[in-house]
Amino acid sequence: MKKSLATVSISGSLEDKLRAAAKAGYDGVEIFENDLTQYDGTPADVRALAAELGLDILALQPFRDFEAMPEPFRSQNFYRARRKFELMHELGTKRLLICSNVSPHVIDDRDRAAADLAELAEMARLEGFSVGYEALAWGRHVADYDVAWDIVKRADHPNLGIILDTFHMFARGNTLDLLRDEIPVDRIALVQVADAPSLQMDVLHYSRHFRCFPGQGDLPVTEFVQCLRDKGFDDYLSHEIFNDEFRASSPLEKAVDGMRSLIWLEEKTAPAADTPTVPEITDVEFIEFAVAGDSGEELIQLLKTLGFRETHRHRSKQVSLMRQGDINLVLNREPASQAHEHFEKHGVSVCALALATSDLTQMLARTERYRSTRFANQSGPGELNIPAIRGIGDSLVYLVEKREGVRFFDVDFLQVGSTDTDGIGLESIDHIGQTVSNTDFLSASFFYKSLFGFDVEPSTDLPDIYGLVVSRVAMSPNGRVRIPINMSAAREASAQRFLSKSRGSGVQQIACTCDDIFAAAEAIGSEHLLPIPDNYYRDLDARFAIDPEQLARMQALNILYDRNDDGEFFHAYTREVHGVFFEVVQRKGGYNRYGEANAHIRLASQAREYRREAN
Repeated sequence: MKKSLATVSISGSLEDKLRAAAKAGYDGVEIFENDLTQYDGTPADVRALAAELGLDILALQPFRDFEAMPEPFRSQNFYRARRKFELMHELGTKRLLICSNVSPHVIDDRDRAAADLAELAEMARLEGFSVGYEALAWGRHVADYDVAWDIVKRADHPNLGIILDTFHMFARGNTLDLLRDEIPVDRIALVQVADAPSLQMDVLHYSRHFRCFPGQGDLPVTEFVQCLRDKGFDDYLSHEIFNDEFRASSPLEKAVDGMRSLIWLEEKTAPAADTPTVPEITDVEFIEFAVAGDSGEELIQLLKTLGFRETHRHRSKQVSLMRQGDINLVLNREPASQAHEHFEKHGVSVCALALATSDLTQMLARTERYRSTRFANQSGPGELNIPAIRGIGDSLVYLVEKREGVRFFDVDFLQVGSTDTDGIGLESIDHIGQTVSNTDFLSASFFYKSLFGFDVEPSTDLPDIYGLVVSRVAMSPNGRVRIPINMSAAREASAQRFLSKSRGSGVQQIACTCDDIFAAAEAIGSEHLLPIPDNYYRDLDARFAIDPEQLARMQALNILYDRNDDGEFFHAYTREVHGVFFEVVQRKGGYNRYGEANAHIRLASQAREYRREAN
């Protein structure tokens, strides 16, 4: 199927939107009438620009409040339609989108609506056009697609078809039965695909603010597209998205997000034989920090306290490696590097993650298919050139093919320290928390879902004393790579403080596993651990009746605790350094959560630290 984007879906001028759509790889666009009326050129100029960019102008939309109107509104509507047909000739488009009437004057008469649409369709036929009719979810008398289809059938004109919009269908609880059993492909005038989170609210407000790209929400858009493919539909799939964050974001970034969504839909609904295998992401290979001069000394001292030791240095660059267990932390001080650019913009910070994959060649092909931006590294003779793509914010994601007995540091690095990496008993990366702006929240989770096949959990709210933090976790199918993604609109909440300090989205939290959290916490020491209030431990005792001796030890070491039917979870946090904090965790049994029940304690404790430092 071909891919289209309604211009209302992204920000910018009409020219900005067309150029973004073309660069993202769309075949066509729907011109939203507001974009055209705001444009300071002629419709012919828009047509010429679209042709230059290789874009088909799929439709002009929307044409509102047309059918079943009394006089004098009816005559005015047909006059309006003739003028729109003139406009369509200038634009070079052949489809007009009509949405069901919401006017208080509309007459509740399906036959009359059908007669008006049939007359309009005949006018369209004479001009070489077609008309599509759509049920708005808040239409006064036509709100469900079965009613819209009934009117289209009554009109019985070959130049009139039904428009299917997944948001309007599923927001009303419509099923796919009618589409599956009755509507023929040749009577589908246009298909618009939009997703949304599962929310209970006024449908108009829901529509105007919460639509998102398929795969970013909870609606059964995949099942809808599968139904179309099973019927042999092979026309355009078009995005029509109303979302405040989308319209506050880069038009190109959101256009690329939408293209990824359509590619993902294509994959999810393709025949089994044509479905590409998603190469497995097996692990986190390393985390890279951008530092410069002595700026990272506080971070380095914390890493040493956490038991990390410098074991390797790069052969030709100012890059060192600190290790413990199977955790690799790269410190990049190289002046001519992406890391230095990241440092200049964000200060001491995580500038890259490296993910190990089972098939590097296949994964690189997938990143190209999903319109990822490749980053070219500078490597010397005989050195590894680890491929990378742009990740969340300004960071990179390196892709490493992990081979038995060979690690990335075996080629480019020289050993400078002891091979003993026991440290304080930290063993592996448990999860990596990324904090993003509200405009990046959906994009970030879909980045991992679409490119890497991660599962993305529904959003949860974490109560910060200054507002809510919204969180969702992206996790690799094997469970070894877990990335909680957090955002908040509250100015003083933890997420926003991080964004202000780091000047953009990035990694805020690194959680490491261990087998003995009490020994690890003792080794770290109270100077570096986030203080937890005594009241928390009184509440913990009331909830779980923990052995008094163990509870006292937990309290002394600022260790938090959670338990569910699967097992137990112990965790402790360090104080923030450059906005980043570490977490040490110990899982017992089959516990597979993140101690969310304690999130409000951690957030409040961090807020206290923030206030103390500010004063």
